[in-house]
Amino acid sequence: MTETTNKLLRLSRRGLFQQVATGISTAALASLLNEDVYGAGDTLPQTPHSQPRAKAVIHLFMNGGPSQMDLLDPKPELTRHHGEDYFERIAGEVEFPDAAGSLMRSPFKFAQHGESGTWVSELMPHLAAQVDRLAVIRSLQTTNLTHEPALYKMHSGSEFTGRPSLGAWVSYGLGTENRNLPAYVVLDDPLGLPVNGVDNWQAGYLPPVHQGTRFRATGSPVLNLEPAFDEPASVRSVERELIARLDQIHRCDRPGRPQLDARISSYELAARMQLAATDALDLSQETAETQKRYGINQQVTESYGRRCLIARRLIERGVRFVQIFINSQIWDNHSNIGTSLPDACKRTDQPIAALLNDLVQRGLLDETLIIWGGEMGRLPIAQLPGDKDPKKAGRDHNRNAVCTWFAGGGTNAGTVFGATDELGFSAVENKVSVEDWHATILHLLGLHHEELFIERAGLKERLTGVKPAKVIDGVLA
Repeated sequence: MTETTNKLLRLSRRGLFQQVATGISTAALASLLNEDVYGAGDTLPQTPHSQPRAKAVIHLFMNGGPSQMDLLDPKPELTRHHGEDYFERIAGEVEFPDAAGSLMRSPFKFAQHGESGTWVSELMPHLAAQVDRLAVIRSLQTTNLTHEPALYKMHSGSEFTGRPSLGAWVSYGLGTENRNLPAYVVLDDPLGLPVNGVDNWQAGYLPPVHQGTRFRATGSPVLNLEPAFDEPASVRSVERELIARLDQIHRCDRPGRPQLDARISSYELAARMQLAATDALDLSQETAETQKRYGINQQVTESYGRRCLIARRLIERGVRFVQIFINSQIWDNHSNIGTSLPDACKRTDQPIAALLNDLVQRGLLDETLIIWGGEMGRLPIAQLPGDKDPKKAGRDHNRNAVCTWFAGGGTNAGTVFGATDELGFSAVENKVSVEDWHATILHLLGLHHEELFIERAGLKERLTGVKPAKVIDGVLA
């Protein structure tokens, strides 16, 4: 700590007020109260373990569990065996056995697209035009049939609450390239929080500064960010410097309190964000044509398209990890899959394709990792409603086969990795665990899953836990 800093820390509150009152200029005070005094926090840029292929991540999380055999993993045998009994063979893997029916073919048509010939359902025509940019994984498996623990598993590597989320680990490992914006931003749906609420982006036992910061897609980006009344900029600046000085005095008297450090850091960040966050979320700076491509001019795609476009603007400004959620578990198609699944695709298909195309046009896809997927897959058998009407059938949860994809950020574009059995019930080729999936994401960011840890109670806590994990080489470029 510099001598200037030591002198400032010894100043009494009365002395500080006297100096401010006698007219120390804002610039001079800011120079004295530099980062030696209040520091930049734990989100300064960090050096990765190896050369990164991606600088940032946009995680498109599909709450509820998209149906693999209706979207990206066609099963002709399921069509041929439609109506046959299968329950006895998978009884232990059915969450709602009383509603279990027979094998159910997909009601949707598939076709091959692009030079890669990747199969895509008719429900995602916009994504179909982007398949040569995707690395599709058909063989991901998770460990729980129920949404809450499955969500925790996908986000934090554990089925239980209290562990840091993937975005928090990325923030911890890499920091942010823009001190005026958080390293980890969450764009949740204005219509409601996902299952598990804000636990999906918690920092757990990492320093609290690494938890996800919620941004609103419309209106003020962060609630209570703007002052209650206008005042001259010079007065506001002096006020902020004074508050920062008093916070530092308070912090020095109470060492070793990460919650206090995080709260002070969040207030300091909030002050810096007043301009940066508002600018990042100002879509009026985008052309009408760009907004149209994202579907912002259509009611069904407006909300998700807006958030996809904001995500692009955030990673352009140095945010490391942007996560987009969608409300109401729209992919949890227990019933009426013939209408509920098309509705989910209509809300997301065009905006996601526009995001991929936009990143390519701006030269950003190579350094941005896009992740798509939910917390589980679906079963090949029908789930019937109370009246047993097969026209209203949907699909129950499935932990044995989950479909996900990567794009950009050093991934092998135009490929399909892994395979499920002939009915789509379980992965049988190149099985991928959630730990493998996490290790691969970290690897693409230049982070090694075994070297990214925090010591806690004598243990080295990691995102991938203690289970063996390997990078999925087959999806790397």
